[in-house]
Amino acid sequence: MFNGGRRSYPILGGRLHFVKFETEKLNECLDFISSKQLHRGGVDSPSWRSGAQPDDIVIKATGGGAYKYADLFKERLGVSLEKEDEMDCLVAGANFLLKAIRHEAFTHMDGHKEYVQIDQNDLFPFLLVNVGSGVSIIKVDGHGKFQRVSGTNVGGGTYWGLGRLMTKCKSFDELLELSQRGDNSTIDMLVGDIYGGLDYSKIGLSASTIASSFGKTISENKELSDYRPEDISLSLLRMISYNIGQISYLNALRYGLKRIFFGGFFIRGHAYTMDTISFAVNFWSKGEAQAMFLRHEGFLGALGAFMSYEKHGLDDLRVHHLVERFPMGAPYVGGKIHGPPLGDLNAKISWMEKFVQKGTQIIAPVPMGVPATTGMGGFERPTSKGDILRSDASAALNVGVLHLVPTLDVFPLLEDPKTYEPNTIDLDQDEFKYWFKILSDHLPDLVDMAVASEGGTDDAKRRGDAFAHAFSAHLARLMEEPAAYGKFGLADLLELREECLREFQFVDAYISIKQRENEASLAVLPDLLMELDSMNEESRLLALIEGVLAANIFDWGSRACVELYHKGTIIEIYRMSRKKMQRPWRIDDFDMFKKRMLSDRKDQPYKRALLFVDNSGADVVLGMLPLARELLRHGTEVVLVANSLPALNDVTANELPQIIAEASKHCGILRKAAEAGGLLVDAMAGIQDDLKDAPESVPLMVVENGCGSPCIDFRQVSSELAAAAKDADLLILEGMGRALHTNLNARFKCDALKLAMVKNQRLAEKLFNGNIYDCICKFEPVS
Repeated sequence: MFNGGRRSYPILGGRLHFVKFETEKLNECLDFISSKQLHRGGVDSPSWRSGAQPDDIVIKATGGGAYKYADLFKERLGVSLEKEDEMDCLVAGANFLLKAIRHEAFTHMDGHKEYVQIDQNDLFPFLLVNVGSGVSIIKVDGHGKFQRVSGTNVGGGTYWGLGRLMTKCKSFDELLELSQRGDNSTIDMLVGDIYGGLDYSKIGLSASTIASSFGKTISENKELSDYRPEDISLSLLRMISYNIGQISYLNALRYGLKRIFFGGFFIRGHAYTMDTISFAVNFWSKGEAQAMFLRHEGFLGALGAFMSYEKHGLDDLRVHHLVERFPMGAPYVGGKIHGPPLGDLNAKISWMEKFVQKGTQIIAPVPMGVPATTGMGGFERPTSKGDILRSDASAALNVGVLHLVPTLDVFPLLEDPKTYEPNTIDLDQDEFKYWFKILSDHLPDLVDMAVASEGGTDDAKRRGDAFAHAFSAHLARLMEEPAAYGKFGLADLLELREECLREFQFVDAYISIKQRENEASLAVLPDLLMELDSMNEESRLLALIEGVLAANIFDWGSRACVELYHKGTIIEIYRMSRKKMQRPWRIDDFDMFKKRMLSDRKDQPYKRALLFVDNSGADVVLGMLPLARELLRHGTEVVLVANSLPALNDVTANELPQIIAEASKHCGILRKAAEAGGLLVDAMAGIQDDLKDAPESVPLMVVENGCGSPCIDFRQVSSELAAAAKDADLLILEGMGRALHTNLNARFKCDALKLAMVKNQRLAEKLFNGNIYDCICKFEPVS
């Protein structure tokens, strides 16, 4: 039950990491497990530190290897493999991913990847095609309800086996890489070869359609060595992919299914493989059926085996319990991933220093900066795809770390969670280029700020450089393929930046600035409150909304606003901003809000208001606190909602009580409300108690929102906020990140007021055909 209490940090339920090893490198895999002591809980686990050794360690495993290598695991690691049925695990893993990961499934046609949002109530039945050495085709009717309906022995093993014989390739990935440089028309007999370069349009076959795989070699007097390995690889890939696509569609047709999911090591995120399978399904179904792929497709069986531990209770997981992150800290060498994210901070920093060093075999997206400098040093934007960070040289398979956060919930006041989309603007290629420049330009200042927040030590400078290179590498990867990490919006991009900062242990880059701005703003708050109290109710409400909009100008995430700091003090800028408030604003629903507040609800005020605050300093102290005070004056409970973790100069839930305590020294309304909300216990000791006989006040409370980003995704908020929303009938979203970048179009079950000053010219033009510093006052009553 919500009682106004707060946690100091979000509780994490664990992390799922995804690492692959080829069977032929099993000994390396066992060495890796042993070095990290993963079979004993990891080198940081209490049992490992204490030296306690369990008598028998049991690990779930599935597939043929669980039987074939059981003795080896026992001999090398002292581990017993508890074998789980391969098909059960495969289906359980697929169901789990489709249920729990929002952007798990995607289509892939003509090199274009598009993520598909699947309604959980319309997931079953579907066809699951697992393409391993051979192919299994499974009809899935529900959780634990499935049957293998078909298959073929022509699969990934066929491609690899024939390819190895004909091309002398040393690995599956090498064979796939060859196919990308191939021309199959030198080997395959095409329709055009039969019809003199013409289409066979009567039956819908183009001249480029393959009539016979490897058919052209029949009539040519050539040896195997006369054909290019690249052409052989591509011809093989097309032959097997088209065959798999056709057989899959025929089975889908047999059972009346329109949705087909493909997975297995044969696909491994390889664009051309997915394109050929998609082409075959589309061709034979005449566009009626759709081939879809899974981002974690190589781990279906492993996930299913993991879920077989009954104590996990993973069958009840919901999409909002899992948050996906893309940490920088895995050893990417020569374009391939060689292990999981490095847990040791020094190892991460050392790796990033090697990552950007010239003259090594490491693919470097940016040149090496000058040692012990802050900022980007010698940063240059990547110019060629060969210099882009990749996790797999051939497949571009990017799999993040899934954080299980059981304290996250869907915000209960969303009108329709199924159709809710937080991002106002999708990040297409052009949009991402724009934000790439914005974030890149801002990066040196951010690094300097982060290093200064840690005292400017040599260690902080080293971590700052590592952070800059890591985030730049992520940007470079996304520049190459915006969909590499799932469906990515601006909110996700900004969150990625904050995650990179935390990964290199920068707790709060703007802490000094926030403290300074809070002190300056609190110093002038008493005069502002006296001025507001001298107004009549109608004038005061307008002044309060103007104050919120004017104070929202203070945003260190905006280049234009940072430049203002060089032109005057915080208070001078705030007053200038107030004077320039000219109505009508770009969106101006103030009169509607005023009627709701002062007429419609005069006798029955709002019961509880949730105020989502934005920046520290003037924004929260001179803008949102006076508005909260006015609602309290009307008898409305107020819950201030702030970030769980720092992001830029945003105020956090941990910082708000002290700000409120200082503000309460000069305001009886805030003081009584804060006491009622449990925010002031001993904080006001020593202050003259002149309010003993004052009537009981409605409470002023603080809750964390569950995130650490300038934006907010209402599908993933803290359980504390979800509980606080239970009786709320007014929602106020303040700030560009929470009310414009995200949630501008979101609809809620209660009245909603969205307030923000536009501090980005491109956003102003795209959303409103407006200008920088335009004001938004958007009120959306429920009835």
